[in-house]
Amino acid sequence: MTHFDVTARDGEARAGVLRTAHGDVPTPAFMPVGTKGTVKSVDPDELRALGASIVLGNTYHLHFRPGDELVAELGGLHAFMGWDGPILTDSGGFQVFSLRDTLLAVDDDGVTFRSVYDGSATRFTPELAARIQANLGSDVAMCLDICPPAGVPRAELAEAVRRTTSWAARQRHERRARGQLLLGITQGGADEELRRRSIAELVELGFDGYALGGLAVGESRHEMFDAVEWAAPLLPPDQPRYLMGIGDPEGVLEVIERGVDMFDCVLPTRTARTGSALTWQGRLNLRNARFQRDPRPVDEGCGCPACTRFSRAYLRHLVNQQELLGLRLLSLHNLRFLIELTAGARAAIERGAFAAFKADALARLARAHEEATWTS
Repeated sequence: MTHFDVTARDGEARAGVLRTAHGDVPTPAFMPVGTKGTVKSVDPDELRALGASIVLGNTYHLHFRPGDELVAELGGLHAFMGWDGPILTDSGGFQVFSLRDTLLAVDDDGVTFRSVYDGSATRFTPELAARIQANLGSDVAMCLDICPPAGVPRAELAEAVRRTTSWAARQRHERRARGQLLLGITQGGADEELRRRSIAELVELGFDGYALGGLAVGESRHEMFDAVEWAAPLLPPDQPRYLMGIGDPEGVLEVIERGVDMFDCVLPTRTARTGSALTWQGRLNLRNARFQRDPRPVDEGCGCPACTRFSRAYLRHLVNQQELLGLRLLSLHNLRFLIELTAGARAAIERGAFAAFKADALARLARAHEEATWTS
């Protein structure tokens, strides 16, 4: 049995199933981010009820706190966090290279940096990234990569591509957890020649799937979507495709249209912690005084706990008083919004109607933005 099947296509958009040791993941799939072994303020049963089929854990942070060896001792990440569904762990590369103030040295063997926890000098290598993820026992592991920000000199981008390929080749031969899939991460930014080179080199090595890394790191939205449009079809058609770090409703629809199967972002929970909700009426800042006496739910027709039981006025009260319940409820709502949007996209692909679904969704979101601008 293969680990990934494309079950429907509509243009470049794809519906499929990713099969893992802890269950199947229907794609397209939005992956809630559980950085430190938890999706902030949301428990695993609630994630299931929202429709989540896979969550993401962070190799960098879990390595330092509580320690991947401790997690292994306690039965692996699934048992540790009480989630029995699929888990994807990133490689730690994005954290190492995005925290550039902590970066000490990069060479062909690995990268040296200061821990964000205690400032001690620490080193990551492809072999260590593999060992950490094997200890965590995730269903999908990622290769250690070099992820430079947008706008770096082309020579630095080319060097990131070279080292990313070299590191992936080494990690490919390391021990994995039982049934663990390994995905390679392509680099090259929006540079077409370098991205094509990276894809060709990683595909030749052979992985269980591929990510488009080094996008959504500061380049313009136009550059990002344009790069996804020509890069995604270069990836193997029978393997899952993962775009790292996209999670706004418009962006999700754009990358699904371009052939991406999986994506993740902290946006829904981070936005909730600022008191804002993702809705078909636009992004609502519930701290705003205009919601003080608003008896309506956050989003009409939404079945999440926030919308079925509470008013905008009550949620405004909670977030303005910094009550944890308010942040929890908005996190549940925002996750539900993106998970249902993605499920709707999948159903539309299966009907051969994704273009109409996307156009309708974008029109609703744009109309809400115009109305919010007009009334603000």
